[in-house]
Amino acid sequence: MTNANISIRIDAETKERANELFNKLGLTMTTAVNIFLKTAIRENGIPFELKLEKEPNETTLEAMREADRIARDENVKGYDNIEELREALGV
Repeated sequence: MTNANISIRIDAETKERANELFNKLGLTMTTAVNIFLKTAIRENGIPFELKLEKEPNETTLEAMREADRIARDENVKGYDNIEELREALGV
């Protein structure tokens, strides 16, 4: 098998941090990139999940639902400014 060179551009901090990590794992940057590329070929795609955004967990969803209920409840006192809220809290 013949070797081929590739050239990529990354920021210096990313390169430095990646090198530190790979060194701790006993790898060179070249070995790490080869592992990534061979895994991508074997998996027929990127070898990790790509996400656009993180879905909120159930606790967060419940908090959002509670906030919505409170916002719609006419019996819940609202405040127009921080001074009113501080006065109501006694601070």
